[in-house]
Amino acid sequence: MWWHVYPLGFVGAPIRPDAPPAETAVEHRLGHLEAWLDHLVALGLNGLQLGPVFASATHGYDTIDHFRIDPRLGDEGDFDRLVAACRERGIRVLLDGVFNHVGRAHPAFLALEEQGRAAETAGLFRVHWDAWSPGEPVPADVFEGHEQLVALDHESDAVADLVVDVMTHWLERGIDGWRLDAAYAVPPAFWARVLPRVRERFPGAYFSGEVIHGDAAAIVRESTIDSLTQYELWQGIWHGFADRNCHELAHAIERHNALVRDFVPSTFIGNHDVTRIATAVGPELVPHAMAVLATVAGTPSVYAGDELGFEGRKEERLGGDDAVRPTFPEQPPAPDALEPAAAHAYGVHAALLALRRRHAWLHRAQTDVVHVDNASIVLRTATDSDRVIAALNLADAPVELPAADATGVEAGEAELADGTVRLGPRGWAVLS
Repeated sequence: MWWHVYPLGFVGAPIRPDAPPAETAVEHRLGHLEAWLDHLVALGLNGLQLGPVFASATHGYDTIDHFRIDPRLGDEGDFDRLVAACRERGIRVLLDGVFNHVGRAHPAFLALEEQGRAAETAGLFRVHWDAWSPGEPVPADVFEGHEQLVALDHESDAVADLVVDVMTHWLERGIDGWRLDAAYAVPPAFWARVLPRVRERFPGAYFSGEVIHGDAAAIVRESTIDSLTQYELWQGIWHGFADRNCHELAHAIERHNALVRDFVPSTFIGNHDVTRIATAVGPELVPHAMAVLATVAGTPSVYAGDELGFEGRKEERLGGDDAVRPTFPEQPPAPDALEPAAAHAYGVHAALLALRRRHAWLHRAQTDVVHVDNASIVLRTATDSDRVIAALNLADAPVELPAADATGVEAGEAELADGTVRLGPRGWAVLS
């Protein structure tokens, strides 16, 4: 179970620096993140999912050197110390692999602009050479209209070799796997060429692909990726709760069950690209969202700060991600020193993650909808021998819901009697 961190924001590095990385002095900021590892473990998690850590021009997704730690974060020694500190605590490490595109300032693309077709790196990019004349800008494909993100050519053997080299280099340095950024924009056949080569040397390596839309089961089969991000479930939770329409969540759960038959999705209620869950649904409904995350199948991640009640809205503008990617304090606060709202969020997260650890079978179990109306839902996740029930009330009045044969309360607050569960206003409980 991952604690997902956006490193550049977390450590307070400048996201839009004045100088290019080649001219930037190394700032040893990764120790700031190391200071939070005990917080990760105390929360009940055992994986550190890092956003971009490689040298880039701005936000980390415009990579200019896959083999160098971003100087705004530190150097390779700082990274090795962070990995060693994770190892000491039993924490797995997942890196963010941006392999769909590179930054326009990447040396391979600069060589292309200088030398044209004659550049040794010409085979790395999708270039429309018939529309180019010497002295003109190179007309290369870009990622989703972002001119600073030059698309790689995934039909090229050179690109496949590059990605294999990058992945194995950092796996040798001690990481455990990769989040594949924008995997939906890369042909599944490319991953099917690359990942088996990596697994030959690192058979235990884990790969989770960022996929927002498309036939997820087919992508997994064709690509050999282990897991894909479950945006449908995230959207069902967000919109279902924010709009007081639990039918949307029920539909997402049905779709989720179908995916789980083929692979274990990467589940989340927050990440570096979306509005914070406390802002999206309101702080009073974060426990309800966490109860879904903790009780349905998947490999869950908690976006750093959500467990402390952080708020922030993503906006479509320059700097629109900054609010959801803030700088963290030098040291984590002691749980008994938290403000009431943060203490409540932390307590809910810790309780539900502990529940998840007690019921490891939830990883790949099916969930059925026992009851649903606009403002309440009862979900039962079960195997032949085990079950947990999440009962959620979004309304401002108490409700009585079917208890699905539950006999005890594992988390939250509820009263069980005569086959029903009574929840208070905006109440929630996980039952067994």
